Amino acid sequence: MPLEDGDPLRPGGRQVNGQVSAIPRLPAVGEPSLRGATAPGGSRTAAMAEGWEPGPALGDGDVTPGGAPLRARQPEEALMTELSELVQKVVKSSSWWERHGVDISILACSFLLLPAGLLCLRSAQAIPFLVGVLTLGVVHHTLTVKGSHLASHNALTESKSWSKVWAIFFIELCSAFTVEQATYNHVKIHHGYTNVIGLGDSSTWKLPFLNRYVYMFIAPLAVPILTPLVALDLLRNVEWKAALRTLCCMFLGFYCHYWLLLHVSGFQSLWSALLCMLVTRSLLAHPYIHVNIFQHIGLPMFAADRKPKRIHLMSLGVLNLPRNPLLDWSFGHSLISCHVEHHLFPSLSDNMCLKIKPIVSQYLKQKKLPYNEDTYSSRLWLFLQRYEELMVHAPPITELVGIQ
Repeated sequence: MPLEDGDPLRPGGRQVNGQVSAIPRLPAVGEPSLRGATAPGGSRTAAMAEGWEPGPALGDGDVTPGGAPLRARQPEEALMTELSELVQKVVKSSSWWERHGVDISILACSFLLLPAGLLCLRSAQAIPFLVGVLTLGVVHHTLTVKGSHLASHNALTESKSWSKVWAIFFIELCSAFTVEQATYNHVKIHHGYTNVIGLGDSSTWKLPFLNRYVYMFIAPLAVPILTPLVALDLLRNVEWKAALRTLCCMFLGFYCHYWLLLHVSGFQSLWSALLCMLVTRSLLAHPYIHVNIFQHIGLPMFAADRKPKRIHLMSLGVLNLPRNPLLDWSFGHSLISCHVEHHLFPSLSDNMCLKIKPIVSQYLKQKKLPYNEDTYSSRLWLFLQRYEELMVHAPPITELVGIQ
């Protein structure tokens, strides 16, 4: 059965007769199967299953991970519905500025900082030049990480048409990746099957042939080079029109960056401009890689046919890091301190995830559900100590008993 569309909670997200209404939608209860589903060759932006909890269809004799009958899973669905209603009240009472304006302003400010960063690179003095490198590095990651992430979840606007435009702009033009594959792998697979072995278990971030120090501290520098190469390889899985569009956007994005360095920043050679591009694009590559593994790997992992329901899956398999001004700005709250909230309500913007954080954390703790939090340094030390177990060998499957 192919995956179907859904959305757990999206202001103005309920579709009626092809139009988007202003009524937020509660999470769907069904569990469509992923068996036989592959990345679509056509447009992927219009089909996002953020609100569905995909999984194998259960029969009358099926059981929960702890062996409880299917009817015992109903309270878990009620928990998600109750939490969604609490969050829905906050979303409905929030202004457009809170739902979208704050994050759009951060992205707009990043664009406005571009001229300053480019002009600083013209200086022959070290301090202004370094300020230019830092500025362009932060701007690049804000557009490519925060912008692309929000665009992939349609969280920048409530208009489907503009959502597609922003997805192409941020994911393909700025990030040099293909929209269809980015949204499929992240939204359908990672969010639909968080920490499910072989599907959404973050295994794409593992490079077991590298040792811990190379992976954690040297390999991230290659992210700007590897990203377009991986994107080019994935173009085989999309329609030729989408592949052609992606190639044009990737070329345009790289050429614009190169042209600006030559004609605005005053670089005299091809190689000096390319080196500057590499440095600025890899400036925050280390925390980018670290965040992607710290918040899922090392937490409970599940088999596809033995996974808990959505609220347990996300509370068990997702972790929040502390707030950090630089990473909050460049990556967004939903990737740093509100990752649990983001996985429960992925269509909400970064600012809204921050706003609902007290409600979600209090609710999960009241219901005796996990609410994972840890520091960046603690996770880094954990991965350095247990790198072989977490990043090289297959993680053990978690068997939960008595989930009600």
